[in-house]
Amino acid sequence: MNHVFGPVPSRRLGRSLGVDLVPFKTCTYDCIYCQLGPTTVKTAERQQFLSRDAVLEEIRRKLEPRPDYITFSGSGEPTLHTGLDEWIEAIRSITDVPIAVLTNGSLLWQPQVRRELLQADLVVPSLDAGDAETFRGVNRPCDAISFEQMVDGLIAFREEFTGRYWLEVLLLSGYTSDEPAVEKIAAHAKRIRPERIQLNTATRPPADSLVEPVPHEQLVELAGLFEPAAEVIADFDHPAPDAGLGVNNEDILTLLRRRPCTHPDVAAALGLHRNEVLKCLDTLIDRGLVTRTPRSTAIYYRAAQPE
Repeated sequence: MNHVFGPVPSRRLGRSLGVDLVPFKTCTYDCIYCQLGPTTVKTAERQQFLSRDAVLEEIRRKLEPRPDYITFSGSGEPTLHTGLDEWIEAIRSITDVPIAVLTNGSLLWQPQVRRELLQADLVVPSLDAGDAETFRGVNRPCDAISFEQMVDGLIAFREEFTGRYWLEVLLLSGYTSDEPAVEKIAAHAKRIRPERIQLNTATRPPADSLVEPVPHEQLVELAGLFEPAAEVIADFDHPAPDAGLGVNNEDILTLLRRRPCTHPDVAAALGLHRNEVLKCLDTLIDRGLVTRTPRSTAIYYRAAQPE
């Protein structure tokens, strides 16, 4: 499987070229809302999963047309990979595209992890709970990670990092959607002092089928409880597709292995007409390589899991 995917359309990052360093669903959390399903390897032990040379060659091939960001993200927690500072330095040797790290923030209490991320241009950690009980219920972390430890790590990194620092808060209906629960999260966010706070919800099919998204109108109301006021980033607005990128079925599968997408998501990421994408998706469904899942008012597609 390729370790570089996209560029993926991102409301926050524009055209984001993803770099996936850890094996599928290897994570410090087993979040009930995860769009990739349950965590199969839950661990807080860091290790080196990949060598850089082959991945750098993949990145080189994806630099035209130029993405807006190269983003460490994907199918697990990127900070589980050791030596991220060396990866950032290696990528900078081949391009000046800004580098972002999307992380759940669970390991930022470790000084070594913080040091490795200091050279990134943008770091976006998550905070999905305002107390230990909710943290255990929503994020289901490794036993080695406590709520207080995680929050202290988010605060410590803010004090050391000179790049852009945004905080993503994902709210769930019935779990963290009432004002008292959000006020607790907002109080911690104020201590963390990110430049931006971004509210999201589970619009894609979650690991736990009982999880429901918070309606957009409610997210807008809850955004005012944060200081600074949060930005609602759920319900991505699809940009117009770029022409001339070319595609094949493997490009679509590589994208869908990392994240469920609507067909406009795929069209925007790969520069295709939406009708062309639907034809490709129908072919992949007929071959048993892609599944289709209705979610609210949209249909999401994901790569079928091997039997």
